[in-house]
This record gives sequence, structure tokens and C-alpha cells, in this order.
Amino acid sequence: MTVPRLNPGGLTRGRLFIAALLSLTSCAPSHHDRIVVGSKNFTESFILGELIAQQIETRTHLKVERRFYLAGTYICQQAILAGRIDVYPEYTGTALTAILKQNAGFDKQDVYRRVKSEYEHRFGLTLGPSLGFNDTFAMEVRGEDARRLDLKTLSQAAVFAPQWRAGFGYEFMERPDGYRGLAATYGLHFAEQPRIMDLGLLARALKDRQIDLAAGNATDGLIQALDLFVLGDDRHYFPPYEAVPVIRRQTLDEHPEVARALAELAGKISDEEMQRLNYEVDGQHRDAADVVREFLRNKGLVR
Repeated sequence: MTVPRLNPGGLTRGRLFIAALLSLTSCAPSHHDRIVVGSKNFTESFILGELIAQQIETRTHLKVERRFYLAGTYICQQAILAGRIDVYPEYTGTALTAILKQNAGFDKQDVYRRVKSEYEHRFGLTLGPSLGFNDTFAMEVRGEDARRLDLKTLSQAAVFAPQWRAGFGYEFMERPDGYRGLAATYGLHFAEQPRIMDLGLLARALKDRQIDLAAGNATDGLIQALDLFVLGDDRHYFPPYEAVPVIRRQTLDEHPEVARALAELAGKISDEEMQRLNYEVDGQHRDAADVVREFLRNKGLVR
């Protein structure tokens, strides 16, 4: 099966953008009586959105509405600023570079503090606690290629890049902590212009040899399942990407119980646990709501 190739003017991405835009601009009644949880359009964000939703449902008496798969970072940011959603999962490094347009350091606590302070001052938003894992970008190659070429790092891979085809998500191509900076840092040059694909297609395209290097995430559930290898970021290009809930301050003022509920999620998910949750949904095709419910029960958060 041929993996669809998406370009900036592609029909598939255009439809997604229009659908997301309509969801933001359509008339909606006030939701003071409920909490609206959003997510981005990839598996991990969907799982984390469901985690936040179930935690609020379990620990409060509030109704929860789910508005998942709202395209990428910028759409989710506009949705929460417009009051269309109250909370969604974000990553500290993404918030700092893509939204705040600031250079990121490598101290995760400093990055968290800077994002929290700026979001409160500029947007009337705040951050919940870190959920415990760091989902940094992962430059992935096939495991067999890594073993054959004895590759461990991006610097080593740069030697072979002129013979390779790369595949990246649209947002990675555009954001300041994405492709252009990575290529400059490592001197990456590929056999052709990188293919722009839906995030959910990248791992399979890599395994099927339609591309030779992909920009995934460190907690991708299919890394082990498809025998992929994550190249080390030996020049420390990427900042920390701790997963955190972004929440409207007005929502917390009206419903302080939401803050107490989300505080219970602090540090609850390790890198390995997040990768397992992703695999259960992507690799085993389990229902995300069931996976989240089981996880919360195992953590003692659901009776």
C-alpha cells in the first residue's frame, strides 16, 4: 500500500485544517457547567486528553466534554484562548519554542517555570504539574540499518543522509525547534526534499522503506514493535518536552477542584509507561478509554 504524501497545499491537511477551524469558529453555548478537554491529532495527545478527562470525571462532580484531534499546536492554542476548550495536554519545549518563540535551555525545571510564567502573564493560562515523562523528538531509522552501519547518533547518521529520504510531520517542518534548525546543527542533506506526512503514517512508511529517516517521538509505541532505532541527539539540539496540562485560569477560578484533580497526576507516567500506553492503542488497537481506565486503576486513582 502506498503511503499518501502530504504537502503544504495537500488536500488531506487542508481538510483537517478547515475542520479544525470550523470547530473553533462555530457558535457554542457557554460551558460553565462542564469542562471541555481538547487534544492534538496524534495518539499520545489523544491518550493524555482522555487521561485528563477521566481524572476530572472521577475526582469531581463536573461533566466533561471531549474535543479531541484538534490538529496541531497552533490550533489547540487558539482553541483554548478562544475559550472553546478549558484544558489540553502540551509539551513544555513546544510551548516555549513554537508558541512563545523563545530559545529553549536544557534544564527542564527552568523551561517549565518560564512557560508557566509567560502563559500566566500573556495568555491568562497556566500549567498543571508535569505528568512525569519527556517526549522529545526522536530521529528514527530502521533497526537493521542502525546495526548494519553501526549508527548510534545523529552526527554519525549525517554521513549517510545524502543517500536517504526523510519524512516529517508538517508542524516539524515549520516550527522553530524543527527541521531547519536540526539540519543546520547536524549538517543534514538528504537525497530529496523531505516528504511531509501525517504523523500516524511515519513509522509505517519507515518500516516499509518508503523513507529512511523519520521524526517521531521518544515515546512512540511502535518503535520496538517495528524494530526502529532512535538516533542519539549528541549535539543536544532538542529541549525538554515534559507533558503538562495547559489550563485556562478562569476555569480554575470557577472550578478549583479541577486543579486538585490534575495535581494527582503529577509524575505518574514514566517514559516507558507512556510508550506502553501508545503501543496498546497503536499496536494492539485497544480502545484508548479502556487503556486509560486500566492505567488509572493500576495507579490507585480509580476505585
